[in-house]
Amino acid sequence: MQREASWAGLAFVGGLLLIVGGAYTHREVPEGWLAVPLAFVCLGVAVRQRAPLVGLALGTVGIGVDLVVGPSLPTVLIFTDNVYAAALYGPASFSRWLLGAATVLAVLAGGVTGVMSGDWRALAVNGIQAGLVLVTPVTTAMVLRQQREQAAAERARAEQVARLAELDREAAIATERTRMARELHDMIANHFSAIAIQSTGALSRTDLDAVAIRKIIESVRENSLKGLAEMRTMIGLLRQEGDEAEATRPRLADAESLVERSRRAGMAADFRVEGEPREPSPAVDLAGYRILQEALTNALKHGGQSAAVKVVYESEQVTVAVDNPVDKSVGNPVDERPGAEVFPEAGAGLVPGAGAGLVGMRERAALVGGSFEAGVGGGLWRVKAVLPMPKDRKGQWEAG
Repeated sequence: MQREASWAGLAFVGGLLLIVGGAYTHREVPEGWLAVPLAFVCLGVAVRQRAPLVGLALGTVGIGVDLVVGPSLPTVLIFTDNVYAAALYGPASFSRWLLGAATVLAVLAGGVTGVMSGDWRALAVNGIQAGLVLVTPVTTAMVLRQQREQAAAERARAEQVARLAELDREAAIATERTRMARELHDMIANHFSAIAIQSTGALSRTDLDAVAIRKIIESVRENSLKGLAEMRTMIGLLRQEGDEAEATRPRLADAESLVERSRRAGMAADFRVEGEPREPSPAVDLAGYRILQEALTNALKHGGQSAAVKVVYESEQVTVAVDNPVDKSVGNPVDERPGAEVFPEAGAGLVPGAGAGLVGMRERAALVGGSFEAGVGGGLWRVKAVLPMPKDRKGQWEAG
């Protein structure tokens, strides 16, 4: 507001100087009268941004009076700013209307003066002058207004793209955290569960001889070392760049080693492979291995003393299934709802779980386009995952 008032004051002073210098059409009118229309157009400058239409109205009054008493050059020049401000800061629809009105007025001004003077050259000169005073400010303002609106739209679009990029980044971080949590759970739970069960059994029994205790300690040591090795492998994978650690990836071909580890932990486990073994895609291979690992861990923690493991290769899929009897002596560790996981009280002698195992297995199957089911039937707790396999991948290894 203060800036506009300053510009209006400077324009008024400059206009007075031009009037004193004779920049007006001399008529039988006192020179002081020319300051009146000049004041009106300068008042329009003072309100050009806050009330552009009011400024145009003041300028119109000023130019009308000036045409009667003058006209004077400073009033006409400042009036062009009134028109420009109305087109730039006023409503968009008004600026379009103003362009049409200015064009009509310019043509009429040229035509009227040409007819009155009887000279076509006067028509052309006056028409061009009227166009410069009326049409040019409007078109200039409309071009600038369009550029500003386009710049604002580009800024809004850039902000939207930045917000979408940030949402994508947050989603990627959340997905990676979930994947890492799933890997850590599946990698460590199997080894630590075996350690906890064996150490609990050794502490709770007093009839074990030195040979049995040594066997338990050896198994505990083996699980500790393997858990530590797998943890180091995962840390190395996280630190390296690229995807060059194919050899360190757990494979479904190692299923028998998982079963053997469960046997050494004290659980009788039967292992069967049906169909012609074939190598799945890396994602399916890892998912099958981790699902089998977690299913055996749950059987070791919450099931009975035995488990039946079956890996079935078919033309377009591989099925991993683990069945283990429900241990009635400690209460049913699962209910009848598929996918539910209910753990016994801590005093029951089993290792309590966090409930993340079934969720992780279901997520792994879904991520590779497979299916997963878990539930009780016929006194057995069954975990079954069906994972897709392409037809043209030939077997690269033989089952043990």
